[in-house]
Amino acid sequence: MLRVVLAEDAVLLRAGLVELLSRVGHKVIAAVGDAEELARAVDTDRPDVVITDVRMPPGFSDEGLKAALDLRARHESLPVLVLSQYVATAYATRLLSGCSSAEGGLGYLLKDRVGEVSDFLDALDRVAGGQTVIDPEVVRVLLTQQTADKPLQRLTPREREVLALMAEGLNNQALAQRLTITEASVVKHSSNIFMKLDIDPAEGNRRVLAVLAHLRRENSAD
Repeated sequence: MLRVVLAEDAVLLRAGLVELLSRVGHKVIAAVGDAEELARAVDTDRPDVVITDVRMPPGFSDEGLKAALDLRARHESLPVLVLSQYVATAYATRLLSGCSSAEGGLGYLLKDRVGEVSDFLDALDRVAGGQTVIDPEVVRVLLTQQTADKPLQRLTPREREVLALMAEGLNNQALAQRLTITEASVVKHSSNIFMKLDIDPAEGNRRVLAVLAHLRRENSAD
């Protein structure tokens, strides 16, 4: 059972998430509608994981994301799963870069993923367990916005598959299982990717951040 603080201003979605989480055995200790209430709830009774929308009252811009970053600054190992209505790669990178030196799980998912219940619950469990999770659609957008002269074109089709799953936050074991290959093959493909793209061969959040930063840098150069 996870003790969850949920921050979502849309009443129906908030109620639906509370019902879903309760049905699978988790305990929602606070369900709030704005960033200030989120901060108070976490500081009062620190949860096992926080789920928060990016856009929250009063400005409906990035209040939820700012609150997540502030909470991680005060509670460094606090797992945080951020939900977004739209693909916004800058938000994902901002979340990771703001927390890259800290322990604790991080996640950035599109709200549509909540409808895929098993995927959403799996992402929540992975974040609560200290892993990093980035929505596959965010990664897909980054990978498809490339021109022919970009370094990603140096990668083989299999290396691009590995890179995409790295960006989603899968570790070597999960990568091997997803692609039905050995971990030794994953290590080999990863080494080739790091060499071709000049990416720091780190692990965990830092590896995901490095991959996302590289993809965003390539896109911004257009």
